[in-house]
Amino acid sequence: MYGGDEVSAIVIDLGSHTCKAGYAGEDAPKAVFPSVVGAIDQMDIDEPDNNTEKNSASSADSKNNTRNPDSDKIKGKRKLYVGSQSLGYRRDHMEVLSPLKDGIVADWDIVDSIWDHAFRECLLIDPKEHPMLLAEPSSNTQQQRERTAELMFEKYKVPALFLAKNAVLTSFASGRATALVVDGGGGSTTVAPVHDGYVLQKAVATSPIGGEFLTDCLMKSLESKGIVIKPRYSFKRKEIRPGEFQTVDVDFPNTTESYKLYCQRVIASDIKECVCRAPDTPYDESAYSNIPMTSYELPDGQTIEIGADRFKTPDVLFNPSLVQTIPGMESFAEMSSSVRGLPQMVIESINRCDVDIRRELFSGILLAGGTASMQQLKERLEKDLLEESPQAARVKVLASGNATERRFSVWIGGSILASLGSFQQMWFSKSEYEEHGASYIQRKCP
Repeated sequence: MYGGDEVSAIVIDLGSHTCKAGYAGEDAPKAVFPSVVGAIDQMDIDEPDNNTEKNSASSADSKNNTRNPDSDKIKGKRKLYVGSQSLGYRRDHMEVLSPLKDGIVADWDIVDSIWDHAFRECLLIDPKEHPMLLAEPSSNTQQQRERTAELMFEKYKVPALFLAKNAVLTSFASGRATALVVDGGGGSTTVAPVHDGYVLQKAVATSPIGGEFLTDCLMKSLESKGIVIKPRYSFKRKEIRPGEFQTVDVDFPNTTESYKLYCQRVIASDIKECVCRAPDTPYDESAYSNIPMTSYELPDGQTIEIGADRFKTPDVLFNPSLVQTIPGMESFAEMSSSVRGLPQMVIESINRCDVDIRRELFSGILLAGGTASMQQLKERLEKDLLEESPQAARVKVLASGNATERRFSVWIGGSILASLGSFQQMWFSKSEYEEHGASYIQRKCP
């Protein structure tokens, strides 16, 4: 039992694309920054002539520790840069790494540096003084949860902790205890039924097609038409006459491939958010070939025209086999045969649930996540489901009207939950952790 009423809890949702952090009780997260970090192997800098990792690792290790006692960001032999500001700055040999793999944490060092950035630089708080509510994917394993608890209590010394499932928080954000949550995130799309505040684990359906996948599809489509997105660092613009710009290319030979890709993706995802919308009917080349073009101005000043791709890209969510028609995405062609479209995932997930709650799930399908904010996505999903669902079902797809709420619905649900008076006895407190150990988290946070 933890009575931490007088200080506000901190809510953190580490997604595959962005990390959202802020105070419970507020209506939007204070800090939103990318979940990827820039990493520079210190070795490259210490001994540029020596690229064999094995023998220089130990020497780089000892050098780092003597030279940099104060910087906790250097883990062994790499320096991590967190936040959109430090990622926006091009550095030689900086790789862009993600801490997550399929939604599950793969690199704890990076997660640690992301949390640290959220507490120390964004929220400017001392984690010792605030209970923490963390959002976790439905597929999180016991080992992952214990590791999280250990890090939070041992390193950050938080007074109390709670882990809540993404889908549950989304349903709380819309004021429901039972719903079918369709979470379109950066790395994947997850369909999870929630009943009375618990995720029905056996009926969760996931697909690897998320926002970043769609961004890549759009980028490849544009590249096949000869449009190359220049990363922001690769050119300088100077004004020759008022309103007239001249673009000069700048060459940086030491930029890593992953950083270049990251910069291109930032631009491509903005194009996607600006011009893409889900088509009302399944996409086919002939019907959309004479669609009016939409123009978009790239950072380097060139204006591109985007036609059918605005509809083709989002339709990959509904019909994954479209990927095969995009040049450059062949590597995913074999994958796309096994991946199901969004409406199929919804129906499949509902059919794995108990017969008694199916009706309620059909009438409470919640859209959450950044990808779900795509224009016309809700209408299209509702239309497809009406065609494929049983006659008796009343299909209702719900999405909050404003995009901010859709993007941050998991965080908002956490903010609501952590500020409820009745929730305060649910915290997993430090004293309980010290008494029972990390495995007790399974009992406290179902």
